[in-house]
Amino acid sequence: MSKRIQVVLNEDIRKLGKNGDLVEVAPGYARNYLYPQGKAVPVTPGILKQVEHRRAKEQERIQELKRQADAQKTALQTIGRFVIKKQVGEEEAIFGTVTNGDVAEAILAATKQEIDRRDITVPDIHKLGFYKVQVKLHPEVSAEIEIQVAAL
Repeated sequence: MSKRIQVVLNEDIRKLGKNGDLVEVAPGYARNYLYPQGKAVPVTPGILKQVEHRRAKEQERIQELKRQADAQKTALQTIGRFVIKKQVGEEEAIFGTVTNGDVAEAILAATKQEIDRRDITVPDIHKLGFYKVQVKLHPEVSAEIEIQVAAL
């Protein structure tokens, strides 16, 4: 079996690694494909320092995003309840249903914070009342907010 060499990737390569990863590849693969295409560089002490510096910056960025999500969660829970107005028919049944877009609009109106509607999980709502809704703010941070569906 031939000797393998270490390279640092300059871009994401499927089934090999992500940008900045240190990977081992066959010498021919590196020499004939990765280096000429600019997809990788050989490992040197200077390159290793750059990789470590990039990783540290990425960790700081991820921690900052998590802190922002925690602050957003606190703001949402401080408000407590969001009101969504819907048209009502007989026996307090609403026309249509409450969607995650409706909840996102209610949050935007109340807090001026835009939340992606795809990160909101709404139960099936067909009547007036109070309901719990899950809002995912970050992969590690989610908030549970209460919505009130009221008559228009």
